[in-house]
Amino acid sequence: MSPAKHLQRLRMMNGLISVIKLPSLRLTPALATVIAFAAAAFLSVLIAWAAVLLMERLAERAVRSALLTQGVTYATVNADGLRMELSGTADTEAQRYRAINIVGSVIDATRIQDLMEVTPVRAVEAPRFSLEILRNDDGIQLIGLLPEGETKDALLAEAEALQPDTELQDMLETAAYAPPETWGPALDFARKALALLPRSKITVDATTVRITAIAASEAQKRSFETSLSAGQPEGVRVSYEISAPRPVITPFTLRFVIDAEGPRFDACSADTDRARMRIVAAATAAGAAGRQTCVIGLGVPSPSWGEAAEIGIKAVATLKAATITFKDADVSLQAAASVSQAEFDRVVGELEADLPPVFSLTATLDKAENATQGPAEFTAVLAPETGRVELRGRLADDLQRSAVDSFAKAAFGSTNVYQATRLDADLPDGWPIRVLAGLQALAELDHGSLLVRADTVEVGGVTGSQGARARIAQILSEKLGQGQSYKVNVTYVEALDPVASVPTPDECLADLNGVLARQKVVFPPGLAEIDGSANKVMEALAKVLERCGGVRMEIGGHTDAQGSEEGNRTLSQTRAEAVLLALQGRQVDVSALTAVGYGESRPIADNETEVGREANRRIEFTLVGGEAAEGAAAPAQAAAADAAASVGDGPDFSGDTSPSVAPQDKTRRPKRRPDADQ
Repeated sequence: MSPAKHLQRLRMMNGLISVIKLPSLRLTPALATVIAFAAAAFLSVLIAWAAVLLMERLAERAVRSALLTQGVTYATVNADGLRMELSGTADTEAQRYRAINIVGSVIDATRIQDLMEVTPVRAVEAPRFSLEILRNDDGIQLIGLLPEGETKDALLAEAEALQPDTELQDMLETAAYAPPETWGPALDFARKALALLPRSKITVDATTVRITAIAASEAQKRSFETSLSAGQPEGVRVSYEISAPRPVITPFTLRFVIDAEGPRFDACSADTDRARMRIVAAATAAGAAGRQTCVIGLGVPSPSWGEAAEIGIKAVATLKAATITFKDADVSLQAAASVSQAEFDRVVGELEADLPPVFSLTATLDKAENATQGPAEFTAVLAPETGRVELRGRLADDLQRSAVDSFAKAAFGSTNVYQATRLDADLPDGWPIRVLAGLQALAELDHGSLLVRADTVEVGGVTGSQGARARIAQILSEKLGQGQSYKVNVTYVEALDPVASVPTPDECLADLNGVLARQKVVFPPGLAEIDGSANKVMEALAKVLERCGGVRMEIGGHTDAQGSEEGNRTLSQTRAEAVLLALQGRQVDVSALTAVGYGESRPIADNETEVGREANRRIEFTLVGGEAAEGAAAPAQAAAADAAASVGDGPDFSGDTSPSVAPQDKTRRPKRRPDADQ
């Protein structure tokens, strides 16, 4: 705006003011005093309000800083004049008092307004009941917390009865709380394991039972595992690890033979895995076929055992017709008459130079027998099934005849010995020892024969023990002495082996699902009655279960996804129960079997196709109480899915309808339990 225009506006305003006449206002002294007091009061109030606001902010900041410094994050601060409101939720009363005390260290405690809350106290929870049992030859230790009642007294009484001559260490406590539902079954299983396992550690709580034990032999280990696999409680994870110590081998024996039957071990012992691999590799290089068994044990006379055995086997392979026997540090090499003297001398010289210093070698070369001179003989024949032994041939005198008769009756039974021997005073030296050693070796067989001559002892026959051949070689090596000739011709028959003939739980499961993979159990559509065409497969399942008594298994019923979920579950349950009843009707012990219906919840194939639905309609066996069941069942599920042959509605046209069991591994071996934390 220009100065001229601004001046013009001022003039107009002056003109208006001159026109408007206002009443005159006179400021008297009294009015001035009132105005001054009012202004002072307003200014004082304003200053006081500002001061209070500043004090609130400073106090609030100081209190909040103190709380955070002490790690208190659950309290909230709000200043209201001189009051300090403290709010929030503390976990305990102690935390609430701590927050109040921290604020009281900053401001006057009377200014604090406590608005804090405390989390309600939860009900007192029952303690975790657990038990640890240690048992060995020195006694039994019991450590843990048990529910009040008769459990502790009963457990102590059982432990005292197991080892009455040892000290029982009681470190048990009790608590007046109700245990979980699975505590009782878990404790009962642990008590059974305690009675079964003389050297063990058993840890128990409401959900798990963990067992570590030592067996005296592989056969006892297998027996323990079979017993523990039966009767495991439901809802409790059971894990066990049983080890068998290495056997003490006396004498430590190895015998390798090459004759008309080919290269082979009559006995093989090693002190380490490395030595065993070295010995077996040498035997394989010498022409031994098949899997070679070599027992790892204690009692080796020298750390160089594997090296010495390898050198000896190579010497036998060079001669092509010889036998080498290691009995502790004594080594005997016997070559057949077909070996030339020059070759024999060369090999023996090299062998003697190469053997470690601790080993002592005796070597002999057989000579052709004079056909015009009949050798003195003693024979014994052990008959199969009856166990009757017939003794024939020559003995030196009545004293030897009486000793042989007493020894045979002690070994084979007093009513199982028939003796038809004759006396010959001109028998070779050491004849009684050779006869008694041969009879002791023959007693290791199920049935067989013994031939004793001046130059050899021959034992042959059939056995149900895989260690019989090695045991016979040990007996003859020890009794006959270094450098003496003997032959062992023993055949192992699995059917006679009481340990190998018992299938493991995994083998039972594989056999059952193998039957179902070849032919399914057929049900009419929508019904739970087994079709008459399934009689053969039910007979096959019953035969398998006859060999698997005591193995806890689940018979699972499954359907496809057609129909309602609840209806399918009910149908599958009744079908699984129908299979259980059918097995019971075939004289199968079903006390370890349970029937469970899963309906459509566990498909193994696509329910959108007819083939998939057929595969999902099935009966399935699984192990109960361990993760091994899942691993063993998986191959059977895959086979069922591929062949669509488990259980279905209507006839099965998938192929072979033979009810025969799937081929089994004829050589049964103990199966190791998974190291899953059970």
